[in-house]
Amino acid sequence: MKTGPRNLITDVAGLLVGNASDTGLNSGVTSIVCDLPATAAVQVLGGAPGTRETDLLEPHNTVETVNGLILSGGSAFGLDAASGAQACLREQGKGFEVGPHRIPIIPAAILFDLINGGDKDWGTYPPYRELGYQATAAASQHFEIGTAGAGTGALTATFKGGLGSASALVADGITIGALVAANPMGTATIGDTQHFWAAPFEIGDEFGGLGMPSPLPEDATDLKIKFRDMTRGVSNTTIAVIATDASLTKAEAKRLAIAAHAGFARAIWPSHTPFDGDLVFALATGASGRKPSHDEFLDLCAAAASTMSRAIARGIYEATSDERDLMPAWSCRSA
Repeated sequence: MKTGPRNLITDVAGLLVGNASDTGLNSGVTSIVCDLPATAAVQVLGGAPGTRETDLLEPHNTVETVNGLILSGGSAFGLDAASGAQACLREQGKGFEVGPHRIPIIPAAILFDLINGGDKDWGTYPPYRELGYQATAAASQHFEIGTAGAGTGALTATFKGGLGSASALVADGITIGALVAANPMGTATIGDTQHFWAAPFEIGDEFGGLGMPSPLPEDATDLKIKFRDMTRGVSNTTIAVIATDASLTKAEAKRLAIAAHAGFARAIWPSHTPFDGDLVFALATGASGRKPSHDEFLDLCAAAASTMSRAIARGIYEATSDERDLMPAWSCRSA
């Protein structure tokens, strides 16, 4: 399997991504913009999700496509980011037509990054609406990963988290891409090492090229839990998008989102906990003009899992350090 030319989700034709970050806040927003409305679905497997407009993505509901998606920090306050994105796309004339009106359809999900060293004393209204507008206005084929956008203030149990992305060219000519803000309760690395759980799926040295440790350390399966002593286990959640240029139904997009969750389980230990809001959106732009056969769809679902696991590791690998860090950046520790 090969990566796309950018090794980003924007290798999927029809998608743009923009980031906006507030360094004082130590938080941010990532906006995914669809050139044309894209078929969408969602699967939530974490026990503590925070979402907007996800019910409409179920296959039995009326609206088939979306104009974009929002991933945001800020816990429930971050859901305001979708309003800013909606305002930006409405200015561009995008949205679901209802009589003379256009309503941009922008589902959203948030992660908890309130306790990460940033200044959250924002006054009456949180800044996420404006960050959502800025991220959407900045959307392009090229964007930063690591300490950027929704991954700005993300943390794992052992290292800083971050915004990650990866892509793959599936053998049948279809492209798949993943985008993830990794902020799990658990860890993406094995025991007390820098080796990533996602190592078997790494392409080249996209997240360090360390491979798997040999032998596995004795603490490989120990549970390393972020802020375990905190009441009610807050400060978590990994939120993501899996996208393809294949033509899919809403039901098939739902299955793709389900398959991509296996990438969480391959890259994070533990994942899908009661105190993570783990969620995957799926987008199918149809830009390739290809409708996968049954066998091709099986391969696409497998690629969804491997590409997602790579994106998670890349987000943590690319994170940069800051003097306020509660966890070290992966790059600040020798292998």
